[in-house]
Amino acid sequence: MIEIKHVYKRYHNHHGSDWVLRDINVCIPKGISVGLLGRNGAGKSTLLKLIGGMDYPDRGEIIRRCRVSWPIGLRGGFQGNMTGRQNVKFVARIHGGEQSIEDVIRFVEDFAEIGEAFDEPVKTYSSGMRSRLGFGLSLAFDFDVYLSDEATAVGDRSFKKKAKKAFRDKVGRASLIMVSHSEGILKDLCQAGILLEKGQAIWFDSIDEAIKAYHDSIEAEVSAKAVPKKRPVKPARPETNAVATPRPAQAQPPHSQ
Repeated sequence: MIEIKHVYKRYHNHHGSDWVLRDINVCIPKGISVGLLGRNGAGKSTLLKLIGGMDYPDRGEIIRRCRVSWPIGLRGGFQGNMTGRQNVKFVARIHGGEQSIEDVIRFVEDFAEIGEAFDEPVKTYSSGMRSRLGFGLSLAFDFDVYLSDEATAVGDRSFKKKAKKAFRDKVGRASLIMVSHSEGILKDLCQAGILLEKGQAIWFDSIDEAIKAYHDSIEAEVSAKAVPKKRPVKPARPETNAVATPRPAQAQPPHSQ
């Protein structure tokens, strides 16, 4: 189970700071795969990083009562001067558990499909190669919950198919919390959904209901923008038909005789 309690998160920019998440309260049950939905900038990747422990909330807390992966699909976290093999070996020493380091290295090398680049510095990799390496590295370990940030969008058609199958194989033994622009993948792999909107999180027991709510919110916003705003009408000045009234003549004093 993962509990998110009163979580706030903001990022600073040249305009000041923006609150991305405001008072998020969600409890994700054990064994339930969840799809995160929301517009660009709604905080989906931010929430994944917080759940995975790659970032920390400004307020609130996240309680993990299970082993949670880092977000698959994010390209950071590798040492650029080290080769892919060296990076994998380093992580395997920390997270390996019962798995041998050599088994982890073999799995990642086979899964990532980056050829000789596996023994070259990671700083020479393309973004896609980094994502493949990170994807394979995450799947090499037995986590209770896997976090995926557009991981199934990495690579060519063959690799995407391979990535989707890898997640399917994990479902049942582990659960997923994933971000994907593909509604088909969300429906295929997730049971529940979380809609992020205006810094708030809304839980849905059904991924179909979450997707519908997401579309409804977009349609409502489009409709609101389509309605022309009425310009305020200035009140007309009242017409004045005043008639000039002659001033009464002042009485003249009588002439003395």
